[in-house]
Amino acid sequence: QVQLVESGGGLVQPGGSLRLSCAASGFTFSSYAMSWVRQAPGKGLEWVSDINSGGGSTYYAGSVKGRFTISRDNAKNTVYLQMNSLKPEDTAVYYCAKVVVAGRTLIGCDYWGQGTQVTVSS
Repeated sequence: QVQLVESGGGLVQPGGSLRLSCAASGFTFSSYAMSWVRQAPGKGLEWVSDINSGGGSTYYAGSVKGRFTISRDNAKNTVYLQMNSLKPEDTAVYYCAKVVVAGRTLIGCDYWGQGTQVTVSS
């Protein structure tokens, strides 16, 4: 069965950094694009970043561009999100998800991790 397990969240001061990890199993990890999505308290889901299967193409929401970096290590079946210059508005539960694509069209995400809490506060 597909499993995605996030880790690395915690409490950090504004301007600080965290690195999130997502360990994947139960599928051919290197064949799939992956996403990070977040949900702030009382808010809807917000897409954060995507990375293609080989790791050579990355995409970011405007709110995090220039501050966050997505990467992956296919040998370790792990995707990462390096978060720098964190702001209070980055506070959310962060989820990694397996991306479903039909041709060039991104359909959505079919599997999600349990999430990891990131809190940015002084």
